[in-house]
Order: sequence, then structure tokens, then C-alpha cells
Amino acid sequence: MNELANADIQPLKILIVEDEPKLGQLLVDYLQAAGYATEWLTNGNEVVPLVQSNPPTMILLDLMLPGISGLSICRDIRQFSDIPIMMVTAKTEEIDRLLGLEIGADDYICKPYSPREVVARVKTILRRCYRPAEPLAEGTGLHIDEGCFQAHYQGVELDLTPAEFRLLKTLSIKPGYVFTREALLNNLYDDYRVVTDRTIDSHIKNLRRKLESIDGDKAFIRAVYGVGYRWEAEPCRLT
Repeated sequence: MNELANADIQPLKILIVEDEPKLGQLLVDYLQAAGYATEWLTNGNEVVPLVQSNPPTMILLDLMLPGISGLSICRDIRQFSDIPIMMVTAKTEEIDRLLGLEIGADDYICKPYSPREVVARVKTILRRCYRPAEPLAEGTGLHIDEGCFQAHYQGVELDLTPAEFRLLKTLSIKPGYVFTREALLNNLYDDYRVVTDRTIDSHIKNLRRKLESIDGDKAFIRAVYGVGYRWEAEPCRLT
């Protein structure tokens, strides 16, 4: 996620998607009192077009809405944006909570709720997702930011796929340690898909290419014949 620009000048905008008038107004009042700008929608059909044209800083998303459900909205938004989303819903069953988180929600709060707790959770999520980026000077090596899902080498951001990001983190936190392909595969995907160990070779090739485009004189990842791979460069700085 990108760091917030001019956060000390312009209030952060929270999009509230809630079809119950009293609850929607309550959230508006409490969030504005906490210093946030708000926008309030009551129909699910309006959400995705607004997020695409004028993205907010965060979304409070009711699950049961006229038009399109909150789960469908969350799934659609995750196709093009990583804006923080907190589900606000009357559904309390565990399966509903898990489903909301699995499709990309960052948090989940059930009705009836304390509006003060909602504001506190909003602040926590925004601190986590929009930490100010630290300036990275030349020669600082590899920096991995797990919260923002970003990696930099020598101050240059690496354009990594999720699998490449996890692979880089796994290797670089234990320099010199030889990981088997099976061990690397176990850290590669969240959905337990069935892949061959040669998938690792393809990801390693792409990862090397991206790192070497910044520093072509350094050996980053070494193949150990018949075993796997190890990280040859300095350890990462993990935040």
C-alpha cells in the first residue's frame, strides 16, 4: 500500500456503506468527531463505481445491503484495490466471519457494536496499513515490509508477485540456510494448490532477474545441486 500523502493537511476519507439510517448517521457522527471525512452510501450497487472513480482511505462495509451484498462488493474491490475494508454486520456465525476475511476484508465487527470500538479499530487498521515509509538510502540492502507487502533493494522497490514476495522473505531471513524445494513450496501459496517443485525454479529465475536488474554484480540466490536454494546476500531488514 502507498503511504498517505498530505495526511496532516487533508482528513482521511472513510466510506460508510450502511442501509440502516440510524447506524449510518451514528458512524458518520463518531468518525467525523474523530477527525475523519466521511461519505455514506446505502445501496450496494453504488459502491464499486465510487471506489473506482474516487477511492476512499478505508471502507466500512455492511454485509446485508440492497443491490449487491457486502461480500460480493468486497470480492469485486479486491480485484483492483487493496483499500482497507472492515465488515460491519449482524451476521455472527463463525463461517460468515471467516468468509469475510478470506475474500479480503481486513477486519470484522458484529452488530450491536460500540461506535467508539469502530473508531478505535479504524485507527488501528489505518496505522497498520498506512505506516509512513522510511527513507531508504543507497546501500541499505534488502528491506521487506510485511504490513505493506513491499520489498526494496538499495532503495528501489521490487515489483514482485505474491509468490515471489513470500519466496524472497523465506530465503532472505536465513542467509546461508539451504531450503529444499518442498520447504519453499510450503511457504509459497495460501490456498494449498497442487504444484510441482519445478514451480520454485521458475519463481527463483524471475526473482533473480528482478534483483540483478538493480545489482548485476551480486549473487543473491545460489542453487545447491540436488537439494534446493540458499540466500547468498546480506539478511533482509524485516518490518
